[in-house]
Amino acid sequence: MTAVPGPEPGVQPPLHLHRWNDRAVVALALVAMASGFGQFGVVAALGSVAKGLGQVVQGKSLADQVGLSGTVLGVGLAVIRLSSLGSLPITGLADRFGRRIVLLVTAVAGLALTVAAAASPSFWWFVAIFALGRPLLSTTNALSQVAAAEQTGTSDRAKAVALIAAGYAVGAGLIAVVHSLASAALGFRGVFLLALVPLALVPLLRGWIEEPDRYAVMRAADDNPLPVWGAVAPAYRRRLAVVAGIGFAISFVTGPANSFIFLYAQNVLHQRGIVTAAMVVGAGVTGLAGLLAGRWLADRVGRRPAGALGVVGVVAFSSVAYAGSAPALVAGYVLAVLAGAVFAPAIGAILNEEFPTSVRASVAGWFLAAGVLGAVAGLVVFGVVATADNRFGEAALFTFLPVALTVGLFWLLPETKGKEPEDLWPEP
Repeated sequence: MTAVPGPEPGVQPPLHLHRWNDRAVVALALVAMASGFGQFGVVAALGSVAKGLGQVVQGKSLADQVGLSGTVLGVGLAVIRLSSLGSLPITGLADRFGRRIVLLVTAVAGLALTVAAAASPSFWWFVAIFALGRPLLSTTNALSQVAAAEQTGTSDRAKAVALIAAGYAVGAGLIAVVHSLASAALGFRGVFLLALVPLALVPLLRGWIEEPDRYAVMRAADDNPLPVWGAVAPAYRRRLAVVAGIGFAISFVTGPANSFIFLYAQNVLHQRGIVTAAMVVGAGVTGLAGLLAGRWLADRVGRRPAGALGVVGVVAFSSVAYAGSAPALVAGYVLAVLAGAVFAPAIGAILNEEFPTSVRASVAGWFLAAGVLGAVAGLVVFGVVATADNRFGEAALFTFLPVALTVGLFWLLPETKGKEPEDLWPEP
């Protein structure tokens, strides 16, 4: 491990920061991978869950082919997404008790509930169990990014955020590949039982995960009172409203685009599992390329243009994915993943650089909450339109395209490229 002193202006004592590839940051990426494996299971196995807990019959409607109607699926997914609002107060706990302890507890509890979902006797039991676990795993991923950003300097921060995003993506991709290749043998119950593996991994990483120095310095300040859960001081609320708007907008697209993609491939286009697995692996390659490109753009061009480019790409390529053919699905999916990966380092850096340490975890919670509301709204709109005669293409265009107009929100924020958080928000 390479610990480097951070020459942070206005902060005493000096911070001891890490490189983006040091053990402390890599451990956070591994925890994010575990949360991705647990959280993405509901998306990857949605088609199998619908068949296993619904009723498939001969017919042309979505409910006939899938086992449950698009409205039922949309409402169920919306409930699961809506439950992530619980991550707001949970994430806020990290401003009071520390990043490390909250991160470890939420990861273990969230993965345990993922395992429990394997015993679901009905679709709504499945929804209820996942709804309990989702806010915990959402908190895990958010705090992984917060801790990684706080432990690094300006030259490493976008790289560290990209590494956390890559960890989450690898976990999500693993469960998608496993389901695509082995769902016939394992069923959705067996797939969820595999969450026992990352569940066992998290305690092993406990010794590698550190409390960031920025948090320790903030807590040591005599005149820095403990924050109220989720509270953000008035001076930061305008910026908070802007980043929340960005979170709502991107999730309005990614909520339905990601949630229905495997059901659409498996139950509507009847794509073979091996093809779906190859599509996920290909998305892993483009996702890595996107993270590298997004990190470069965020550091060299700026956080704002990199984030805006990512939003436009997600909107355009997600629309292509649902155009109605297998080639469009594969191309649209892998390119949408690339665009989302370009977006990730920029928004991660913005969230952690625009706000001081005392409220940084709470801001991450508000961003999650805004994303939850956006995803729920997008799921309901997309699900209702898609239910009528399998109109996935029309649903995608109607739901996704208007979001491209929100890219101007980035220019309501100051550019933070090349700056430390302490330069923008000096703290004692």
